Amino acid sequence: MASHLKNDIASTHTESNDKDVLKFLTCGSVDDGKSTLLGRLIFESANVYGDQLESAIQESRLYGTTEDKLDFALLLDGLQAEREQGITIDVAYRFFETEKRKFVAADAPGHEQYTRNMVTAASNCEAAIVLVDATKGVIQQTKRHSFLASLLGLKHIILAVNKMDLVNFDNSIFEAISDSFRSFANTLDFDDVICVPICALKGDNICVISGEMEWYSGSTLLSLLEAIDTGKNKSDAPFRLPIQWVNRPSREFRGYCGNIASGTLRPGDIVMSSLTEQRSKVKEIFAPYGNADEAVPGLSVTITLTDEIDLSRGDVLTKDPHNIVPANHFASHIIWMAEQKLIKGRPVIVKFCADETSGQVTEIKHLIDINSMNKSPGNELSNNEIGYCKIALDRPTAFESYNENKITGSFILIDKLSNETVGAGLVAHSLDRSQNISWHGMAIKKEQRALKNQHKPGVIWLTGLSGSGKSTIADALEQKLFALGYKTYTLDGDNVRHGLSNDLGFTEADRVENIRRIAEVAKLMVDAGLIVITAFISPFISERDYARQIIADDEFLEVFVDTPLEICEARDPKGLYAKARSGKLKNFTGIDSEYQQPPNPEIVLKSENKTPEELAEQVLEHLIPMTKL
Repeated sequence: MASHLKNDIASTHTESNDKDVLKFLTCGSVDDGKSTLLGRLIFESANVYGDQLESAIQESRLYGTTEDKLDFALLLDGLQAEREQGITIDVAYRFFETEKRKFVAADAPGHEQYTRNMVTAASNCEAAIVLVDATKGVIQQTKRHSFLASLLGLKHIILAVNKMDLVNFDNSIFEAISDSFRSFANTLDFDDVICVPICALKGDNICVISGEMEWYSGSTLLSLLEAIDTGKNKSDAPFRLPIQWVNRPSREFRGYCGNIASGTLRPGDIVMSSLTEQRSKVKEIFAPYGNADEAVPGLSVTITLTDEIDLSRGDVLTKDPHNIVPANHFASHIIWMAEQKLIKGRPVIVKFCADETSGQVTEIKHLIDINSMNKSPGNELSNNEIGYCKIALDRPTAFESYNENKITGSFILIDKLSNETVGAGLVAHSLDRSQNISWHGMAIKKEQRALKNQHKPGVIWLTGLSGSGKSTIADALEQKLFALGYKTYTLDGDNVRHGLSNDLGFTEADRVENIRRIAEVAKLMVDAGLIVITAFISPFISERDYARQIIADDEFLEVFVDTPLEICEARDPKGLYAKARSGKLKNFTGIDSEYQQPPNPEIVLKSENKTPEELAEQVLEHLIPMTKL
């Protein structure tokens, strides 16, 4: 039975490859009729099961959106919330075929807040149907989705001007909308744009040429989809296999698992690690249906090699290393998808396929206005904004340009605190200098300096509101350490602003960059063997965590000077709170800018009823054991 099953699966797999497959996206604004169009397309191509049709008929009566007629959108909208609201929220994927071709259709949400869903769908497609309501013409969302389609590498666009029945099938309206869209599309990177007038509700020009628009001499929408030439086959592209998992159930077996991104693989092929450049020969290929003589793009496989090489999760197997070399600095387009802004310098997790590493956006070169296509400078990205950025990784990672390979050239950004996906990125190119910069180890090591100084180095990171007493405590602590013979230096907020950060203001972005600089300076001072005391508000958890991460665990003490706001404000040594309350000072922490308390600091200092000397002694009690040789 097992052999029969294996043969059946293999046979089915072979048959599924007999026909060319086109993956396409429908996009446009809300209520343009995307779901109705796809439902009609699937219905008229006889790809609807009887029970599915009966369910849609019953729900059409229930929701009453199309009187007593079938609501074709219900063949697509799968969520209860979608059916109740009459809008598409999640991406609906539907599979259908004709005699000429197989199709994977993706119905993307039109609402701006669901941009991430649309981006996810578009990244897996080769063509797009952009829907326009004939009564509205080309609007902002039309442009937005078209730009995203272009950015995500879709080359073939069909402009479907829907609801032609509501404009009396007027040719002049269709031509005006077509001209308007073509004018906009000329600024984008499409190979071809074809315009077709339709009425999805009634089926005009969907699968059959409409008798209502005799002036239209083109093909039906289905015929246009069947005729799209997707060009380059993924099987002809350079071989890429991102490693998802190393399977080692026993000492005798080591398999490398993943989904083939491009190219083909056969037993006997020589492959190499993109990270280490070690080579080996493919011994066996295991597919879901058993041993395979050939593996093609989209197939999940486990392969074995004739040699043991340094290969692990996140690496990319290739035959040709051209264009995919490890790097840690690159330029990319980022589509931001979170309410919290992307700020230059803030640490994030960057995930390529299965490879995750820490990194940060080092520069936001410009923002892109989707309506005008103008580029404007900026230091941050808001929700649904697109920017051209530079990203630095903590270690080299294997990737290539998105134009070369959609899978190995794309990544997601993950928030380090919430672990939520906050952005999607498309690699433009590697930055050459990243491959020419390395850390130079000097002859004199940190350990030797510690022996010379007779104490280990470390960082005491004082954080708290303005007026909490950070600088006074830092000064008292350094005096005590100096008297005991410790090698120290204090980095104070005001002092640093005079030089190192004199180019920064007090916006959230500038504050993030200020703390990043301080953390890097503190790291260098620790390497020099010093005990570094920092006294900064450092209001954001993410930046304090960044400082902790780049310094060894046993060399970092986070000290929260927990002084209530009312006491800080009463002290107000610089008169800053008074200015902030009067509106003369913007972005002041504790008033109109957030202070995020440390969730797990090593030390909490209550300064209300204690002298700076007493508080310094509290820190000293923790510090001396930490720095003892």
